[in-house]
Amino acid sequence: MTTRYRDHLPQLGDRRFITDGGLETTLIYHAGIDLPCFAAFVLLDRPEHEAILREYFERYLQIGRAHGTGVVLESATWRANPDWGAKLGYDATALADVQRRAIEALVDLRARYEAPSTPIVISGNLGPRGDGYRADARMRPDEARTYHAPQIDTFAGTDADMIAAFTMNYIDEAIGIAMAAKSAGMPAAIAFTVETDGRLPSGESLHSAIMRTDEATDAHPAYYMINCAHPSHFREVLDRGGAWRERIRGLRANASKRSHAELDTATELDIGDPQELARDYRALADVLPRLNVVGGCCGTDHRHVEAICRALDA
Repeated sequence: MTTRYRDHLPQLGDRRFITDGGLETTLIYHAGIDLPCFAAFVLLDRPEHEAILREYFERYLQIGRAHGTGVVLESATWRANPDWGAKLGYDATALADVQRRAIEALVDLRARYEAPSTPIVISGNLGPRGDGYRADARMRPDEARTYHAPQIDTFAGTDADMIAAFTMNYIDEAIGIAMAAKSAGMPAAIAFTVETDGRLPSGESLHSAIMRTDEATDAHPAYYMINCAHPSHFREVLDRGGAWRERIRGLRANASKRSHAELDTATELDIGDPQELARDYRALADVLPRLNVVGGCCGTDHRHVEAICRALDA
C-alpha cells in the first residue's frame, strides 16, 4: 500500500486542483446507463461499463494536464454505504470489495497520468446515509460515526490519500464522518449542500455547519466544500464575510439554478450555461480566499470544468 499524499495533501497549498463534474448525471443522461438508486459503484461489477467509467475520469485528467493543475480523483462510491448497498444486494463484504476496487481503478489512472505539473490525489468518496436532498432521517454524531466507519476504515486500508463526504445536509452526520476519519487517520474533506436560501436542508447555516463540525472534531477536516447547489443559492451568504470562509477550499456547484425539490422531479437534464457557471466561479474566487479545488455536481460535465479552468486562468 502506497499512500502518497495522506500526510501532506498538496491541495492544501496554493496551486489549483480540479475534480470531476456530475458523475451520476453524466452516466445516466449522456452515456445512457441505468444507475439503480443513483449508484455509480455498480458499474465496477459490470465489465461492459468499466471502460466508460475509466474514460469518464480520463477526460478530467486530460483537462488537468492541459491547464497544469492538480487533480483530485473521487471514487465512484457515493452510494456505497450499508443502507443503499442493501437495496442493491450488497452486503458488508461485497461493499468493502467494491470500494477497494474503486480505489484500485484510480491508482491505475494515477500511474498513467501523474506528472510534476499534475499531482493526482485519490479520494474515497462517501455520501449521506439517506437522501442527499432531505434531512428527514437524522443520526446523532456517535451514530453517524459508527455507521460510516466501515467505509472509511476500508478506504484507510487502500492507497486512498483521503476521504471526502459529499452532499451533507445536516451537521451531526458530518461530525460523525469527521470523527470516524480522525479515528482512521484519514484526512477528510466535508462538502455541505444548501437550499436556494443558502442554508442546509436541515435549516442550519453554512457558517454554523463549518464551525460546529470543527469544534466537535478539533478541526479535523482538512477543508470544507460546497456542492450540489448553484452559486446563486449561496453567494449572498459568502458575501457577508467572516474568517470561517477560509475553511472552504472546494466548490462543486450545480449547473442548474433549480431547487433540490425541482431537480428531484426533473425528467430532463438541466446543464445550465457552462460559461455563465465559469464566470460565477471566477466571482466566487474573490470571496473565498482559499478556493483551489474546483469541479462540478449535478448537470455538469467536462465542458463545465474546462470552462471553469479557463475563467480562473484569465
